[in-house]
Amino acid sequence: MTSAPLSPEETRRILDLAQRDPKAAEKAVASLAPEAQMALVCEAPLAQRGGVLALLAAPEAVIPLIPEAEFCFTVKAIGLDDAAWLLEHATPEQAVTSVDLEAWSGHQPDLTELNAWLEAFARTSKSSLLRAASALDRETLVMWLKSRVEVFQKPAGDEDWQPPQQTETLEGQFYFRAREEDADTAAITTLLRALFEADYWTYFRLMLGAIWELDADNCEWALRWRSGRLEDLGFPTWDEAMRIYRFIAPAERGRIPRNEQPLEVEGWHLPVWIPRLPEARSERQRIFRAIARLDDAERVAAFYAFVAVANKVAVADRMPLGDAESTPRAIEKAARFISDGLAHVAAENALDDSQVLREVTLERLFRVGANLSPESAQP
Repeated sequence: MTSAPLSPEETRRILDLAQRDPKAAEKAVASLAPEAQMALVCEAPLAQRGGVLALLAAPEAVIPLIPEAEFCFTVKAIGLDDAAWLLEHATPEQAVTSVDLEAWSGHQPDLTELNAWLEAFARTSKSSLLRAASALDRETLVMWLKSRVEVFQKPAGDEDWQPPQQTETLEGQFYFRAREEDADTAAITTLLRALFEADYWTYFRLMLGAIWELDADNCEWALRWRSGRLEDLGFPTWDEAMRIYRFIAPAERGRIPRNEQPLEVEGWHLPVWIPRLPEARSERQRIFRAIARLDDAERVAAFYAFVAVANKVAVADRMPLGDAESTPRAIEKAARFISDGLAHVAAENALDDSQVLREVTLERLFRVGANLSPESAQP
């Protein structure tokens, strides 16, 4: 079983085979290690990913390896209503990243979208549902619960108390009912029962929170948790990302800052599948040709530095992070304006492009390029 990365040609061959002869494709995929199978899934067009996953003999060994954002893209391509078999094997990181990318609108949770994802997880096994719920912060879960049901607590010592009409209870202390008449609360009941049986204190916190906690406070804390998680994946806050559009005076645009170490960049775990930058011979952007002329260690550092700029572009331009098309759009824009900045700085200092990359950060080169064409660079 081979774990070596597939060449683009071999990837295309297997993907084409999957459409023409699934049995032969299944045999070819079986010869690959789980890591190579994961790469094949991520290289496949979104519309074809469900079919590629169906070729796997042990999807439970491959699905957890899919980068978090790619997992989200794949679930969306298959459709939440049909993705229970995929969600069944989701890691906590894949689950929470999917919610972070898809179930937020600006600075607030999109409770309708959040409900769709939690209903989808409720169609998986109890262990998978609990794994997903435990990955989410309690504040987000409380806001979701409050948006769907009213919760009541039986007063201590009041034996004459009667629960409100149309409520249900799991343990005789907390009662709940749908906020909207005839609304389906099956997913809520499934999750609450799973928590009550396996994690009583989280269940207790959610029920009390739905009664007493303020949405404004919970929203603030949920945003903090989400921002921190996204920063860990390389997506900065919007305020920080907007720094790439700061003004640079014309006289300063060609200057090379002192004491910068632009290629001292450590790698990090990428939530999207970007195994490589475009090859120089096949890409029109100047930055990729310059990176190709660096040595091996420098190319790795430049790769991560470039991805960091592309992530800032995606956040600053408010591209939907849960949309698979946002990644290539951000990469294209980052490459365009970094290339423009690179050409300007190289000409101003009579330097080779690769030498410029050793002395000027890619973020500054993007800023230079954006300042040269401010109207077309507007986020």
